[in-house]
Amino acid sequence: MNPKGRAGQIGREIDGKVVRPLRQLAMVIDLNKCIGCHSCSIACKQLWTGDEGREHMWWNTVNTMPGRGTPRDWEKMGGGFASDHEARPGEIPKQGEFGEAWKFNHQEVFFGGKGAKAQLRVEGEQPTWGPNWDEDQGGGEYPNSFYFYLPRLCNHCTHPACVEACPRGAIRKREEDGIVLVNEDWCKGYRFCMEACPYKKIYFNFESQVANKCIMCLPRVEKGVATACTRQCPGRARFFGFQDVESSAVHKLVERWKVAVPLHPEYGTIPNVFYIPPLSPAAIDEHGHFDAKRGRIPEDYLRSLFGQAGIDALDTLAGEMKKTREGESSELIETLVSIEWTEMLGGFDRDPSTIRWVKPESGRVGNEGNAHHDE
Repeated sequence: MNPKGRAGQIGREIDGKVVRPLRQLAMVIDLNKCIGCHSCSIACKQLWTGDEGREHMWWNTVNTMPGRGTPRDWEKMGGGFASDHEARPGEIPKQGEFGEAWKFNHQEVFFGGKGAKAQLRVEGEQPTWGPNWDEDQGGGEYPNSFYFYLPRLCNHCTHPACVEACPRGAIRKREEDGIVLVNEDWCKGYRFCMEACPYKKIYFNFESQVANKCIMCLPRVEKGVATACTRQCPGRARFFGFQDVESSAVHKLVERWKVAVPLHPEYGTIPNVFYIPPLSPAAIDEHGHFDAKRGRIPEDYLRSLFGQAGIDALDTLAGEMKKTREGESSELIETLVSIEWTEMLGGFDRDPSTIRWVKPESGRVGNEGNAHHDE
């Protein structure tokens, strides 16, 4: 069922080289501006995963780091590629490791007429894990405890392990923008994609028996509108656009200044969601004084997430921040602050309210070529 010709080769390794798309959409998330409000997750949930069988799905999640994340302990589940480009064995996350869709006593609380006597609670079997089970716990020991928020979604990788793993050819990477999509008509629910993805951002729909994942808000993007998670971020933490547009913030942050780096580059899939690593407050020594030479977030921990490139990015940021404190200007800092918010969107700044959106008759929103569109 693999698409014929070049269309079936995009994202795959052919004769030792990864076949890249003509263009690649990318996202940069500034972890210094993420406040953990989950507006991105709610926007995505409201738009894409409200249908039957998707109750447990959160294509966009925001986890506290250090933490076990979602699915639980995903960083230990394998997948991706080793340094020799060979596939690494992986695990298929269990639904309980993602966290079930909990049922609450909403009817009793809001319509039961009991007033303050009715307290919100989970009905039925009590959960043991959820997407934000360890929120705000973090790591370290007082007075040097720390945490930061890490939004995650499908990375729409340049060399997606899911594409290589699917025997049906039901997952493909688009030539025109690099978005990775699941063709639900071809998917037979084998879940090799879930096993292969090292970031574990593919879900299984137990009702339709097919894989579901982030589609980079394709119907919006095709009409010049940035992703819902980008538009709804109150902290202006997300930048969006094509990597090859040199005037875009994404290109400048990733290619020019190299302060936006991928998560776990050692997984070998070449992700296209990048992160500005979190700055760390000064550590406090045994006398209660600030130690400016030592950060509260251990460098080794940041290196385990972003590699040495993450540490180099922080050094660049520190240098540019020093310049601004001394009264000099910094194009990098101005780009990160983004007083004019449309400059963060790489041209995808069309107002979505100017478009008439229509849901397909099949209701299978998110299937390749079968999603919201305008008339």
